[in-house]
Amino acid sequence: MTTIDIGTLEDYVHGQAAQVRRDGRVLVVVRIEDDVYVLDDRCSHEDFSLAEGEVDVATCEIECARHGAMFQLKDGEPTSLPATRAVAHYDVVREAGRLLVVVS
Repeated sequence: MTTIDIGTLEDYVHGQAAQVRRDGRVLVVVRIEDDVYVLDDRCSHEDFSLAEGEVDVATCEIECARHGAMFQLKDGEPTSLPATRAVAHYDVVREAGRLLVVVS
């Protein structure tokens, strides 16, 4: 299992998307309460940063700021057009207070 350390829970603000660059990857990290979600930081419809979009805490989705496509944070699946393909998502594990993104 390969992991990327993205810090601690306290590094992220509830309901706000944050762009994280680690190990040649660009990720969007979203904290909702004590849950942390990680997706590739690129809309599948058009190459645009999801970290610039709004997070809908109630539905656990993130919106692409360019064209309004919505994606589920839990699995990267699109929930509205114009996106029709999922965005890669990653599991997050906690170890000794650190958040580790599982990349393989």
